[in-house]
Amino acid sequence: MKTRIFALIITILALTSALNAQERPQFRGMGQMQKPKFIFYFIGDGMGFAQVSMAEAYLASQKGEISNHPLSFTTFPVSGMVTTYSASSYITCSSAAGTALSTGVKTNNGMLGVDPKGNPLRSISYDIHKSGIPVGIVSNVTIDHATPASFYANSNSRNNYYEIAVQMPQTGFEFFGGGGFAQPTGPDKDQKDIYKVLEEGGYTVARGLQEYVSKKGAKKMALFQERGKEADLPYAIDRTPADLTLKQVVAAAIDHLYSAKGFFIMAEGGKIDWSAHSNDGLTTILEVLDFSDAIDVALQFYKKYPNETLIIVTADHETGGMTLGREKGYELKLNELAPQKRSMAVDKEGTPAYAELNKKANVGWTTSSHSGVAVPIFSIGPGSRLFSGRMDNTDIPKRILAILGLQQ
Repeated sequence: MKTRIFALIITILALTSALNAQERPQFRGMGQMQKPKFIFYFIGDGMGFAQVSMAEAYLASQKGEISNHPLSFTTFPVSGMVTTYSASSYITCSSAAGTALSTGVKTNNGMLGVDPKGNPLRSISYDIHKSGIPVGIVSNVTIDHATPASFYANSNSRNNYYEIAVQMPQTGFEFFGGGGFAQPTGPDKDQKDIYKVLEEGGYTVARGLQEYVSKKGAKKMALFQERGKEADLPYAIDRTPADLTLKQVVAAAIDHLYSAKGFFIMAEGGKIDWSAHSNDGLTTILEVLDFSDAIDVALQFYKKYPNETLIIVTADHETGGMTLGREKGYELKLNELAPQKRSMAVDKEGTPAYAELNKKANVGWTTSSHSGVAVPIFSIGPGSRLFSGRMDNTDIPKRILAILGLQQ
């Protein structure tokens, strides 16, 4: 009798082990997985779970509901959590996190596209491009800033903006777009204008959507704001109808890159981080919603090509220690944020009043820097099952390459 029970236990354990193995797609079955043709890699800079929840609660509050109104990407069928620590600190900076997300290797805070010893690392953008797939790098902050730069550049310091920017034409990537440059003529304003460097490197530079349309057909395109509007794109709350938006740049990237070869687009919503650094509640919420609008462009594309399109949405870290509730009690009054008409960054005179609105709404912050909490990841499309559950930020690029059959 005991022998039979023991045999039954062994059989059950063996069966359970087999089933568990089937449920770990990151380790098994990659060879049979359908390979995506079009990949969108969205990174919400500073976008933690709280920023996402706050945006959803804000949408519900606009309808007078106590609820969470889902953003399109939070309804994706696959989700998980991502750890974000750097090689030098439990709390990462954007360049270290961007390096992890683009190369699969941890580095020290302040370093970009290099390992802790300063050795250059290779972004997956290069592996993907070498395989024949067109590549686009997009952001609503300056394109030489930490996250976008980590997908094409190597530097011992993320603050070497000009040194980083001049590496763009060397990539051969087919599309760059969004914000301009932090130091277009170098830190001392005595270097060749980076727009000229791009043109000499074979890029067609379009300043604004009208120019983009008139220059369509160029092999390599760099789309920025109209002349006279430099650096980052305006916050959503400060935007005028004439301003370029992240949504438009993502749409232009799709338009330019679409081909039988497919494409890879990395798009950053960088101003979530910037507004959270200022502890600006309403501006942060609106930046998450603006980022969601850009993702919706990719989602519409996915609906046309669901069997060929993979969309990944994640973050590099959380910024501000944002909380839905700041003091004793159980209230969140997001409608109290309504009087704010401009970002704190633009309307500096209104900053104290806007900070008071945070208190009235009961929106909390614990820091003006980053926090060390895990961040979300959402995905949909072929290969998306590899992005479920718990993972480190270095796992994401490795799994993208695995899906494409491009092991580093």
